[in-house]
Amino acid sequence: MKTSKVILPFFAVGILMLVGCTTVNTVENAQKSGQRAMVSDQRVITDASLNRKVAIVGVNAAMTPGGLLKAQVELENRTRSLQRFLYRFEWFDANGMQVNNIISASVPEQIEGKESKFIYSVAPNPNCRDFRVKFIEAN
Repeated sequence: MKTSKVILPFFAVGILMLVGCTTVNTVENAQKSGQRAMVSDQRVITDASLNRKVAIVGVNAAMTPGGLLKAQVELENRTRSLQRFLYRFEWFDANGMQVNNIISASVPEQIEGKESKFIYSVAPNPNCRDFRVKFIEAN
C-alpha cells in the first residue's frame, strides 16, 4: 500500500509532463533568398472571438507563370489549443466586379496551438486582379 501511494504521484507528474510538451521546433534560413511581395491589406474584423485566437500575420500576392494571380495568407494561432475555422477567397476583376468561381465554397482548416500556417489560392482566370479572404470560426 505504501509504495503505491508514493509511486502514484510520480506517475501522475510524469504523465502531465508528457502531455504538456506539444511544441514544435522550427528551423529556417536566416538569409532568405525568396522575398515576399507583401500586400497592404485592409482588415475588417467582424468575428472578435476568432481574431483573438487566430491572427493574420501577413498577406502577399504574386503572378503564376501562366498569368494567374495567386494569394497567400500567413496565420498564427495565438492560443495553445487547436483552432478550427473556415475560409473563402473571393476574386475581383480590374473593375472591382466579383468573378464567379466554381470553387467558392468555404474551406475547412485547422491550426495547431502556437503554430503558424499559410493558406493560399490561385485566381480562377487571368482577368482577376484583386481578392478578398473571409474567415469564419468553426465550432
